[in-house]
Amino acid sequence: MSVRAAHRPVRVYADGIFDLFHSGHARALMQAKNVFPNTFLIVGVCSDELTLKFKGYTVMTEDERYDALRHCRYVDEVVRDAPWSLSTEFLKKHKIDFVAHDDIPYTSAGSEDVYKHIKEAGMFVATQRTEGISTSDLITRIVRDYDIYVRRNLQRGYTARELNVGFINEKKYLLQEQVDKMKETVRTVEEKSKHFVYKVEEKSQDLIHKWEEKSREFIGNFLKLFGPDGTWNVIQEHSGRMIQALSPYSSPRGSPGSSPTRGRSVSPDSSPAPGSPSSLSPPSSPSSGKRATRSSRKAASTSNAQ
Repeated sequence: MSVRAAHRPVRVYADGIFDLFHSGHARALMQAKNVFPNTFLIVGVCSDELTLKFKGYTVMTEDERYDALRHCRYVDEVVRDAPWSLSTEFLKKHKIDFVAHDDIPYTSAGSEDVYKHIKEAGMFVATQRTEGISTSDLITRIVRDYDIYVRRNLQRGYTARELNVGFINEKKYLLQEQVDKMKETVRTVEEKSKHFVYKVEEKSQDLIHKWEEKSREFIGNFLKLFGPDGTWNVIQEHSGRMIQALSPYSSPRGSPGSSPTRGRSVSPDSSPAPGSPSSLSPPSSPSSGKRATRSSRKAASTSNAQ
């Protein structure tokens, strides 16, 4: 592309309806602004009357659309009530060097492409459309979810008359709003209940895990203390040995004496030799000793009488 006058900015013109001004519009204007290093961007906006004639109703009024373009940082000048088709006189009047628009043929006003003569004159620069966003897409979303947006605005204080909604539909939307609130409340309660149950299960698992650990620890300590090789058995064994070492010799059961030498005195000289018959004879019982004493006393008394 050649610039006709290098001493001034290149004047690029972009036109449209720009209803519900959105990011797709802004991106197209950004591309038109950056076609040349030094660009003066002129934007033409069609009036409500002209738009209604060739395209249909708009959501925003022409004044609102003019104002939206004035606040776009890429725009240097706004042309109000712009023509639908560009004439040579209009191009000369505004000293337009190039016209920017997407490359798709724009069929309107009985023409297959209203930019055809601009393209043939070599004054056309193409911009790219932004997929997924357009004024028609936005309106389609609103129409598709009409009930939702009516209920939204009723909730925000708009009257049924302002929204062009009848009495019956107004009550229906209000009832639906109440039902949705109840559903949301139920969902909230369910979520909180699930969270509570999850917390309880988590705590239960944690308690069970701790209980198992403590049980294993208790069993281990019990076995260390009372098992076959446990501390308790070692203590019992040592205690038994100490008791045996400290306690005196106990006499046999049924013996009246507490010592083996009680009831008789044996001199060291008269002790029988080991292996002699007297040493092998069984000890006399206490009754036989008493009978012998009475016999000796009786014999002594007889001799005294004689």
